[in-house]
Amino acid sequence: MKRGVIVVGSVLVGAVVGLFVSSAHAADAPGGQSIANSNACMGCHAVDRKLVGPSFQQIAAKYKGDAQAPAKLASKVKNGGTGVWGMIPMPAHQSMSDADIRTVVDWVLKGAPSK
Repeated sequence: MKRGVIVVGSVLVGAVVGLFVSSAHAADAPGGQSIANSNACMGCHAVDRKLVGPSFQQIAAKYKGDAQAPAKLASKVKNGGTGVWGMIPMPAHQSMSDADIRTVVDWVLKGAPSK
């Protein structure tokens, strides 16, 4: 009976460790990039080069050190705007959740890392 408990305990510990390892690998994949891909952001922006709008790395550089940047960019994503990067307007993304917007903005401000 004790042996069964040890085996069951080992299996449970192995499953829990496996869960944490899987979670760690999921954390390596940038959530911001996944959300950007699924919300048409990549149609106008790229990570490292200008498309219709600035690259995410250009945005990160422009707002580096600006404590208000997360709020400014979240508002820009939600409500759209024009004039900061030229005359082409940024469309509003009203259907994106605030949590998704925060995740994308945080990812962009970190320089849009691939991991």
